[in-house]
Amino acid sequence: MSALALSPVQPDDSDMTNAVEALPHVRAYLAAHTDRAIRLEVAGESETLVVPRGAVELLARILAHMAAGEGVSVVPSHAELTTQQAAELLNVSRPFLIGLLEDGKIEHRKVGKHRRVKAASLMAYIARDDQQGRDAADELTRISQEMGLL
Repeated sequence: MSALALSPVQPDDSDMTNAVEALPHVRAYLAAHTDRAIRLEVAGESETLVVPRGAVELLARILAHMAAGEGVSVVPSHAELTTQQAAELLNVSRPFLIGLLEDGKIEHRKVGKHRRVKAASLMAYIARDDQQGRDAADELTRISQEMGLL
């Protein structure tokens, strides 16, 4: 996978404004319709585009990040990342990521002496880690309530 595929699109002020304006319309459409394919009319053209619902759902998530001023990258789930790319996506050091790989917390394979991480495995790790964080926060809240601190 090339570095270009991981390069985020960084929104400027105009992009953020457009995303803020478009997001509620996209979300409202998705909430009101269950179509598997969605027809989009191109403004000023007599052309209609038909796109899968999943692509529009992904567009809504992209717009939400752009509205918040966050850069966005799209990485196919089957893509294989270098350890440096995976570390950058996790926002950790490469040695820390290698420790996660060696501990079996993220699936990977070796190509010669180099490690490759499937994007899907990385996303699964992120989801598990996020859930563990939420579970820990819930437990702390429960303990604090039992102790009468909240």
